[in-house]
Amino acid sequence: MTHLPLYLTTDHACSYLPERQARNLVAEPRQVNQTHYQSLLLQGFRRSGEHVYRPYCQACKACQSLRVSSRNFRPSRSQRRSWKNNRDLRLQLRPMSHDGEHYQLFQRYAHHRHRDGGMDLISADDFFGFTASSWCSNALWELRDSENRLLCGAVVDHLADGFSAVYSYFEPSAAQRTLGTLIILHQIEYARRMGLPWVYLGYYIKNCQKMSYKARFQPHQRFTAGRWQWQD
Repeated sequence: MTHLPLYLTTDHACSYLPERQARNLVAEPRQVNQTHYQSLLLQGFRRSGEHVYRPYCQACKACQSLRVSSRNFRPSRSQRRSWKNNRDLRLQLRPMSHDGEHYQLFQRYAHHRHRDGGMDLISADDFFGFTASSWCSNALWELRDSENRLLCGAVVDHLADGFSAVYSYFEPSAAQRTLGTLIILHQIEYARRMGLPWVYLGYYIKNCQKMSYKARFQPHQRFTAGRWQWQD
C-alpha cells in the first residue's frame, strides 16, 4: 500500500462532550481507497462521507473505536426481546443511491432526535454527502413492515473482515420497536452467517449517552493505547 498523507485539523468545539475542544487526524481524501480504509479502520479510524478520520485531541482520550465480535456475540435479555418483538419486519439490502425515501425518513428522525442541533436542517445533498462514498463498498440496509413502509435505514460499509455501521436512522413514531438496536443485531447476525468476525460501531464515549449505548453489545473490543483490547 502506498504512503497516505494524514492531516491534523485545527481545534473545534467537541460534538459530544460540552465545553471541550476536539481535533481530528484526517487521511488525504483525494488518495484514500478501500484498501487504505480497511487498514485505517484497524487503527481506530472512522468514515464520514469521503473523509476517514480519527479523534486526535491533546487532553482527551474519551473516543474509543469499538467493534463487536460476531462469532462470540451474546445478546442481552433486552436485545433478545428486540428480535422477538420485530419478527414482522423484513431486512433488505440495496445499493447506495440518492434515495428520497431515505432522506425523508432521516429528516423525521433528525427533527425528533437532533432538533436545534443543525442535523434537522441539512439538505438531501448534505445527507448523502456524509453517508455515501465514491470509493467504498457499501449498501443501504432497510427494515420494512408488512405494508412495505421504511421504518429504519442504515448506511453500512462492507469490508474484508466485517461491516462498519456508518449511520442509522429510524421512524420516530416506532421508537418502541428499538430499531436502532435491531439494525445492529441484524449486522452482527449477517456478519456471523458470512463468516466475518467484526462489526465496527464507531466511537464509544463513556460520558456521552448518545455514544455509550454501544458497550451493551458484548463481547467487544475497543481501540485503546494503540491496540484492540477486549472489554468487560
